[in-house]
Amino acid sequence: MKRRVGILISGRGSNMMALIEAARAPHFPADVVVVISNRPAAPGLALARAAQVKTLAIDHRQFASRESFDAAIDAALESEGVELVCQAGFMRIQAAPFARRWLGRQLNIHPSLLPGFKGLEAHKQALQAGVRISGCTVHFVTPELDAGPIIAQAAVPVLASDTPDTLAARILPVEHRLYPFALWLTATGRARLEEGRVILEASVNQTECLISPAASFA
Repeated sequence: MKRRVGILISGRGSNMMALIEAARAPHFPADVVVVISNRPAAPGLALARAAQVKTLAIDHRQFASRESFDAAIDAALESEGVELVCQAGFMRIQAAPFARRWLGRQLNIHPSLLPGFKGLEAHKQALQAGVRISGCTVHFVTPELDAGPIIAQAAVPVLASDTPDTLAARILPVEHRLYPFALWLTATGRARLEEGRVILEASVNQTECLISPAASFA
């Protein structure tokens, strides 16, 4: 049985589409059953509808509190029988009760190698810090922003000529590969949350690494 997935978006939905495309494969262990946006004009809603995925717009501006907005999101997810939630550019901080309710069942992707460079402008933060490697992280959502247990990470080199935009453009295609993989790990149970840590099955390959610049003495 495929796990039922709900995706939360606020904008263009590029990571959303990567998940939808991955879920089309017959043997992928998850099925995207609904896409919800807090912005009715989010371009990602049209993309999801074109992909024949149900969409809902729940405008956060129509709610008096964060908690009441979260309750509406929760009700929509429950009504669709959602088992796993994927945030994909969802620009709303959730209240702690919602994050705790979905703990271990809600994923987020962030454009840095967490725990470094949390929050907004992660690419700018990375360049200001002078790192040689940046990348992206998929983690379980917890009440603390961008601090949940890490499921998977992918790295890319940072070039001397990079701007926040060029670094973002290099990382984005990697996000589109990493997020479906992290969802696959979670939906199959190969990645599970135990006592605040993600435990990976022994069969998951963790031997490859990236060195930047390449370590060559030639």
